[in-house]
Amino acid sequence: MFRTLIALIQMVSYMLSKNKLRRLALSYDKAGDIQNRDKVVFDIVPQWARFVIEKVTKATVEVSGSEKIPRDRAVVFIGNHQGNMDIPVLFGFIDKPMTFVAKAELAKIPLLSDWMKLLQCTFLERKSPRKSIQAIHDAAEGVKKGYSQVIFPEGTRSKGGQHHEFKAGSFKLAFLSEAPIVPVTIDGTWRIYEGQKRIKLGQHVKLTIHDPIETAGLSKEAQSKIPEMVEKIVCKPLGE
Repeated sequence: MFRTLIALIQMVSYMLSKNKLRRLALSYDKAGDIQNRDKVVFDIVPQWARFVIEKVTKATVEVSGSEKIPRDRAVVFIGNHQGNMDIPVLFGFIDKPMTFVAKAELAKIPLLSDWMKLLQCTFLERKSPRKSIQAIHDAAEGVKKGYSQVIFPEGTRSKGGQHHEFKAGSFKLAFLSEAPIVPVTIDGTWRIYEGQKRIKLGQHVKLTIHDPIETAGLSKEAQSKIPEMVEKIVCKPLGE
């Protein structure tokens, strides 16, 4: 418990140390200077993510398949969801600016919410079907503007157990934006925290990036086959 508390203090302290840059990014955002806002944000956030993984948790990350990521357009990364450290691993070790759909409760956390809004995160109110649908449409518009998205179609963390079924509705974001889906396998993040309900140092994580799947121009029938296909691709390396 003490180690986990220290880790939280380190993460918050890092964010506080970047307050000047946060205020600068907010001023750019208010002025409509999107280019400079994004330059600040997509520089700081990956730095924070690597700090969390490498310095706070002392974890190592092995990445394979980076060369498969399209570089000339936004994509939708779709992966399994093992634990709380999935986002820092993806943001810190995939060399492509990205954002994600987050639960609405996170928008109420001071300091963190500013960075998430600047990052162009979409906040999802899961208890409201109407607002959930609107959030997916908003996120799809973000992809069209060039912001790659991360989606965890399981909807909840597997915490090292058997993965949960990939929900077909989560793929609507990719279909609406007609962006390529890049399947990603995350293996090992659950050991950093979920395995023992406290931070465990020095764990090893494997991140496997698979071949992109085009979604533009797909028929409804073809779209219906994508979720099961991606689930098999993502979960095969887990040996389940």
